[in-house]
Amino acid sequence: MSISSAMRSGVSGLSSQSSRMAAISDNISNSGTVGYKRTGVQFSTLVTPQSGGGNYAAGGVSAQSRMEISKQGLIQAASASTDLAIAGNGFFVVSDKPATLGEAAFGLTRAGSFRPNENGFLVNTSGQFLQGWPIQPDGSIGDISRESFADLRPITLMGSGAAGQPTSTMGFTGNVPADRTGPGAPAVPFRTSVEFFSPLGASDRLFMEWQPSTTPNSWTINITDAGGASYGSVDVAFNDSGAFAGSPGTYSGVVVGSPGFAFDVTTGRATIAVPNGATPQQINIDFGAPNSFSGVTQFAGEYDPKITKDGASVGQLSSVEIDDAGTLFGIYDNGSRRALWQIPLADVANPDGLTARDGNVFAVSGESGAARLRDANSGAMGTVAGGALEASNVDIATELTDLIETQRAYSVNAKIVTTADEMLEETTRLKR
Repeated sequence: MSISSAMRSGVSGLSSQSSRMAAISDNISNSGTVGYKRTGVQFSTLVTPQSGGGNYAAGGVSAQSRMEISKQGLIQAASASTDLAIAGNGFFVVSDKPATLGEAAFGLTRAGSFRPNENGFLVNTSGQFLQGWPIQPDGSIGDISRESFADLRPITLMGSGAAGQPTSTMGFTGNVPADRTGPGAPAVPFRTSVEFFSPLGASDRLFMEWQPSTTPNSWTINITDAGGASYGSVDVAFNDSGAFAGSPGTYSGVVVGSPGFAFDVTTGRATIAVPNGATPQQINIDFGAPNSFSGVTQFAGEYDPKITKDGASVGQLSSVEIDDAGTLFGIYDNGSRRALWQIPLADVANPDGLTARDGNVFAVSGESGAARLRDANSGAMGTVAGGALEASNVDIATELTDLIETQRAYSVNAKIVTTADEMLEETTRLKR
């Protein structure tokens, strides 16, 4: 009868409003959860076949919950460089275990609060391990598959030391004092110590001695090792007038002090061979070409050496940087910077069709479509922001408004049940 159907409709309304209340409760309680995606509840009608005539049988309502996964939360600054956010499309790939256990162990997330654990792995607050591709020393990631997660590895900062880089090039761009040459020139040379690094990353030193001549604007450059042994020397005469005044005019008088020393008088480049291994280490030292200001100069004033060089000692990882393409760089205490990991983003055709799991992690489903790994900041993919986090996409004001509406709707549906019950009771009394 219609009264019974009205009661069933009221009960379905109570059930649907209860589902909406549960979703609102989750939304409010997770409003401060990084990367949380709001759940919305939509209602649809239930229709009961009508028998015709003047009778109407109520069908009721059903509730369907949907997570708003594709709706982005606010990007906000974070305290750690390993905290990550995605501005735009895409998901980080994570695993609940550090080892690669196959597709079933992986999930997708926007919760990027990653920090190194006791073993150096980057994990978020849910204990999920961030996945990526290791970058080889030559800057490549090798032959990897973007159609599956099989080639991904848990990102670790442990053992990410920087190998030493041998010094191969130096440059002298300082000034030598013009007023210290000529009659009465000092007998003691101006001496500059320069550190360089061997192929094994060991530190050593050589010295550049500038001996002023009693002939105005003339000097002798002597390059020695730490013990004072000369690699070789050369005389240089500076221009004293004209457009090139103050620049080297000519190089001459090359003296070889040890095997492997050479000096190119046309370019102002010296080459020394340091005997620190089976193969001597070759270092090129540029003093500047004749009639140019690209290297050493001679003007009145102070001796002001400026040395540039390459090479580095063995370094320890001191910090990391992550660019908008998802490349994780290691910053080392020896001043070097090296790309260590590539963090890909997973792309699915229908993000709202993903299946939610604990810890703000989503699993691929039939509704979402298969996941494909792409580079951040390319095509339709979003950019990775290091030192930032994506906040929950919950709007508290909206949730509180929905909470009041749901409470009122629940009360009204309860009234339907009690009213229908009173009507049934009245019908029962008719036969007394």
